[in-house]
Amino acid sequence: MQINSKSIKKRFEKSMDKYDENALVQSELAQKLTFELAKINTQFDNILELGCGTGILTKEIKKHFGYKGYYANDLVEKSKNYIAKILPQYTFIHGNAQKIKPTKKFDLIISNAMFQWFSDIEELIKYYKNFLTEKGILAFSTFGPENFCEIKDLSGLSLNYKNKQELINIISKDYEILYTDEYRVTLDFENPLALLAHMKNTGVNSLTAKTWTVREVKEFCEKYLKKYNEVKLTYHPILIIAKVKSASK
Repeated sequence: MQINSKSIKKRFEKSMDKYDENALVQSELAQKLTFELAKINTQFDNILELGCGTGILTKEIKKHFGYKGYYANDLVEKSKNYIAKILPQYTFIHGNAQKIKPTKKFDLIISNAMFQWFSDIEELIKYYKNFLTEKGILAFSTFGPENFCEIKDLSGLSLNYKNKQELINIISKDYEILYTDEYRVTLDFENPLALLAHMKNTGVNSLTAKTWTVREVKEFCEKYLKKYNEVKLTYHPILIIAKVKSASK
């Protein structure tokens, strides 16, 4: 599916005020990612967080890690207002994470639940290596092919998700893999409308550039109840932590 960055920006901007209370899986991922990273290192000179959003990951980083400089990036400019409530001092880099050009190198580039939106993840993985120090770490969570399988089944809408092994193969070209994990989470809802509201409030209705009509929503709900006995939504998280390969390797 072609990813429309303008649509993503618009939908996430609208969902921000309700994001934290709905982003249950994303919150869990932020905790898991920082927990595993803390086993490897807890002190960094400069950190770059990509897609900082409302600061779910930022809060976890502040809790578990020491750093000298913090750089937070997001496509939505008002994200900096959320980060300002969490960090006393930081530098905000506004823009598409696929196109930013930081002027310094980082010991850690970290991101939570965003890499699935990248149109060419292989190019981006290489690109971020340019902004990492010699032993810099890239840590991120994303989602695999079973993510939102119910939505894909009923509407045909889906991102071009990579599976864990595909991601490992891509990353291993330039990085040493330190940690990987994947699992499934199923959220239950009272009805299909509640499921769609959850997706809207986490910005994920960016899967389509257009807004569904009342009729399309009604048809989706009817198809859902006809196909499934329970109203559920599957998440397929993948976590990866890797460090830049040394020049001798």
